Amino acid sequence: MSLKDKIIISKLPEHIAVIMDGNGRWAREKGYERIFGHQNGVKAVRNVVEAAGDLGLKYLTLFAFSKENWCRPRSEIDALMDLMATTINSETETLIKNNIRLLIIGDRVRLPSRINGELNEVTEATKNNTGLTLVIALSYSSRWEITRATAKICEDIKAGKLKEINEEIFNSYLATSGIPDPELLIRTSGEFRISNFLLWQIAYAEMYFTKTLWPDFGKEDFYEAIISFQNRERRFGKTGEQSK
Repeated sequence: MSLKDKIIISKLPEHIAVIMDGNGRWAREKGYERIFGHQNGVKAVRNVVEAAGDLGLKYLTLFAFSKENWCRPRSEIDALMDLMATTINSETETLIKNNIRLLIIGDRVRLPSRINGELNEVTEATKNNTGLTLVIALSYSSRWEITRATAKICEDIKAGKLKEINEEIFNSYLATSGIPDPELLIRTSGEFRISNFLLWQIAYAEMYFTKTLWPDFGKEDFYEAIISFQNRERRFGKTGEQSK
């Protein structure tokens, strides 16, 4: 029996975010270059996206490339960009067929123009899809996002467009505006870090850490994380008695 059968659909989180970690280590353990791990990591992405869609999840955010990742060796970055271009082209038809809407968040200025062009085409082609919304964080940094939002708020206050600030208003200036906050954050590879990812949005997210390296992370691993989430008591500052 699959762990999927143990999931309570009525208690499914609306939004799950994933820090996909461990591609390089997975490849090294097998005696290959790091890019081999990234290539196999794409298979894990397909599995998790398919699992999320089958369950009826509304939002899935995947941390694909951070702004800090630009510090990696040029050869690895170039290989990642090539892999990204190939994956976009090969998966577009599948996204459309499965009614998946694609959104991209991050500082895309440093991305190659061909990548940006292809991303624009896919997001446009899927914008009216009503199933799973797949959010890909590319060249993303939460500190960048928060700093950018603050700067925009200051500009609008100076221009007289904004007179007050509260959490709801600040949230509307973030890259994730219009997207509900993640209720569950999954990180693979055994690391216990947030790595500058959705710092504002995960204020009350449940954390799930697994030693499984990303290329080995499959549907059953995804289901196990959801079951763990569903077995937790979420209090949001209240007592256990109040939350019940």
